Amino acid sequence: MRRHLTIALAGLASIAGFTAIIVAPTGAAIAAPASEQTKTFAIKNMTCPTCPITVKTAMSRVTGVKLVKIDFAAKTATVTYDAAIATPAKIAAASTDVGYPAQLQGG
Repeated sequence: MRRHLTIALAGLASIAGFTAIIVAPTGAAIAAPASEQTKTFAIKNMTCPTCPITVKTAMSRVTGVKLVKIDFAAKTATVTYDAAIATPAKIAAASTDVGYPAQLQGG
């Protein structure tokens, strides 16, 4: 049964434009699309423990965003997104629009 599942995942992955890599007979790993990027943003105005929820929700709603991780102590958001769909400017604007100005770190 497990081998059939691995083959099915590899087939679906190739249809979606991904490359499947068989790691071992026990499973498969699917490589990320070439356009997937991860960027870190500095976030201002996060002063309470519920602020990150608002930032994460706003950034997650940007089409193409896959994952948002907030570090409240560091006042940062690390975002994984599809660069063919989303841009750092759109992601930063989503946070800024809800009252938490975001600026791309290192660029």
